[in-house]
Amino acid sequence: MTEPQVRTQAPVPGRRPARQLLAASVGNAVEWYDWYAYTFLATYIAGQVFPAGAGNSLVPLLATFAVFAVGFFMRPVGGLLMGALADRRGRRAALTVTILLMGGSSLLVGLTPTYAAAGVLAPVILVAARLLQGLSVGGEFAASTTFLVESAGPGRRGLFSSFQYVSTTIGQLAASGITAALIAALGQGTMEGWGWRVPFLVGAALSLVGFWIRRGAEETLTPVDDSPGQRPGLFDALRRHPRQSLLICGITAGGTLAYYTWTAYLPTYAELNEGIGKADALLAGTLALAFFALLQPVGGLLSDRYGRKPLLLFFGVSFALLSVPLLRAINGSFLSLLLVQCAGMVLLTGFTSISAAVNAEIFPARVRAAGIGFPYSLTVALFGGTAPYVGTLFKEIDRPGLFPWYVSVLCLVSAAVYLRLPESAHKELER
Repeated sequence: MTEPQVRTQAPVPGRRPARQLLAASVGNAVEWYDWYAYTFLATYIAGQVFPAGAGNSLVPLLATFAVFAVGFFMRPVGGLLMGALADRRGRRAALTVTILLMGGSSLLVGLTPTYAAAGVLAPVILVAARLLQGLSVGGEFAASTTFLVESAGPGRRGLFSSFQYVSTTIGQLAASGITAALIAALGQGTMEGWGWRVPFLVGAALSLVGFWIRRGAEETLTPVDDSPGQRPGLFDALRRHPRQSLLICGITAGGTLAYYTWTAYLPTYAELNEGIGKADALLAGTLALAFFALLQPVGGLLSDRYGRKPLLLFFGVSFALLSVPLLRAINGSFLSLLLVQCAGMVLLTGFTSISAAVNAEIFPARVRAAGIGFPYSLTVALFGGTAPYVGTLFKEIDRPGLFPWYVSVLCLVSAAVYLRLPESAHKELER
């Protein structure tokens, strides 16, 4: 009895490596530009879309961040659905869908009516847009991770993997830069009126550029037998590979907490606990992010030569040992914050530069995208997305010193997982 044919990796991956990298990176940068633009513009959105609470100006802002959280917890759903699409219809198909979803949701945010004009319909539209954004971002990681790693030539999976976080960082920097430029050019009053809509309309236009680039990319998964019985089911990865799914969670938990702490929450942490001014905190964060983007290809190349485990252990053990002293080293000065943030970025690179490659090397091609997408996005939502809230909670209960220990312990747990992880850098991808 012959074995049924299944989808396999394209026979000549990486034939146009520059185009493949551009297709994944441009789209990913646009996705994260749109995602972070919402964060930077939350205070403007709050005043326009939500009704003010009686005597409490924080009510609209809290509602805006609640909508942000809704988007975060849609990411696992996106990882599962878009990952399954990538496994059934191909990586390029999923990548084009995710960027169109993000472009549409960005346009929807930009055109959301004010509460004064539309009443309760305004926040309903905003929630719908954020649900689409969360779906898109969760699916983007699943599809682009798989696409990047499968596009890499021999001995280059780590390098290609590193561009996942290069493009993510570029999107974050673009969102903050465009927002800052608009505030400087238009002024506070205009930004509160209509200026906050501009970055989202720009994001929608950029999504069309990304869509055009992705349409010209090569597919890395070729359907050999597309009959219904051979298509991977929605939960095939979880059902047939439960150990690998749990492994993704263990690999990701410490890394995502450290990533969101150092790239998103650290400026706020420095403001709340050390009294550093907002402008200095944001400047330090911007400089550190640019430094972080430059480090990623270095980490990827090192992993291609020396393996994934040394870098993962470097990250996990270093963060477990140094999170507490590093965060305590912030003494209220701009220089101390910048040095601490840059030091953390060096350690963090051991995880971020190769996480896409490590994840992709765990699953066979047939269920690779969905296998990565759901457990990864769920872990990010549980530990990465909640990092600012946990840190703020410790401050609220007058125990801010517990947050560094929280980061340290979770990174130690991930380090224990890395010890048991088989080395996969120099093995062929499973077909």
